[in-house]
Amino acid sequence: MRFTCEKSMLLQGLNIASRTVAQKSSLTVLEGILCKAGQDLNLTGYNMETAISCQIEAEVFDAGECILPARLFGDIIRRLPEGPVTVLVDENYKVSIRAGYASFTISAEASSDYPELPDVNTGRSVQIPQNALKNLISGTIFAVSDNQARPIHTGVKFEVEENSVSAIAVDGFRLARRTWHLESPAGRTLNFVVPAAGLKEVEKILTDSDEEASFTLGPKHILFQIGTSILICRLLEGDFLDWRKVVPANCPVKLVANVSDLASSIERVGLIVSEKYKSPVRCVFSDQVLQLRTNTTIGAAEDRCAIAGDGKELEIGFNVRYLADALRVVPSEEVVLELTNGLSPIVLTPVDDKHDFAYMVLPVRIKNS
Repeated sequence: MRFTCEKSMLLQGLNIASRTVAQKSSLTVLEGILCKAGQDLNLTGYNMETAISCQIEAEVFDAGECILPARLFGDIIRRLPEGPVTVLVDENYKVSIRAGYASFTISAEASSDYPELPDVNTGRSVQIPQNALKNLISGTIFAVSDNQARPIHTGVKFEVEENSVSAIAVDGFRLARRTWHLESPAGRTLNFVVPAAGLKEVEKILTDSDEEASFTLGPKHILFQIGTSILICRLLEGDFLDWRKVVPANCPVKLVANVSDLASSIERVGLIVSEKYKSPVRCVFSDQVLQLRTNTTIGAAEDRCAIAGDGKELEIGFNVRYLADALRVVPSEEVVLELTNGLSPIVLTPVDDKHDFAYMVLPVRIKNS
């Protein structure tokens, strides 16, 4: 196998593919990167849960494939001078790497022991702009559970309907939903749950452009196609929460707040809240004003934030971090705060139809003042 590739492109491909290389594995070939040279160069990392394959432009003189030591090969390429890099692999899997005056010789392995990537159904894919998919992930992944007792909730559920794609995450204390309305009908209805770890890698590959990405559902895996990169991830199995039954509807109290102002007030008061004890912040929703205050072993804090509407003097306690996390991903300048009573969740919803989201945070019981 022999090919020449620009260092910048080779390094970019290595940085993407190496994210799913196994750090330590009983199957040592998984600690390497599968390198295939054909019409172009294809680099693959696979840890038996998630695989990333990245295709990059290269001038291939002799086709072939091998398993390169991921860390060593990456370190070498990273330190080579800018410009073209030539890689030659002989029949004994000795690898010669040359760039400018620099040259290295390392050892590779035969690719015959590298496991086959999962076969994903090549049926109709769902097309979605990269920035839209990125927003679906970033707008929900923070709310996944880290409790392995309910592994299905350690991922994000995707619901594909005729004209929309929704992402939903829950952890038992909060819920996050973001919805993207498709320009072209999906032509199918899908429900599946993707592990958070795999989605974090998808998010890193996605750009902020409106170039198309796609995903294709297989029996047990999902395939994301993003530009010249492919990510295949094993799906989670189990019964995901019927979230529509837990999000309050027709809340009697609806207030409007400036997202930036409310987030700033919450963060200020949150400085006094200990992560260890997670003391709640007491929120009093009055007419045109939201008062926030807390009293902990660290000290006390109080702040006010202007709101539009009358909160009927509802007094509710919330985990300050959960509120801050939700406000951080609200994509608009203003947000609707929907309330029922002092023991019901708060639901953050859009002020108009430009966005489609819901962030629910459960209350924390507070002692009487």
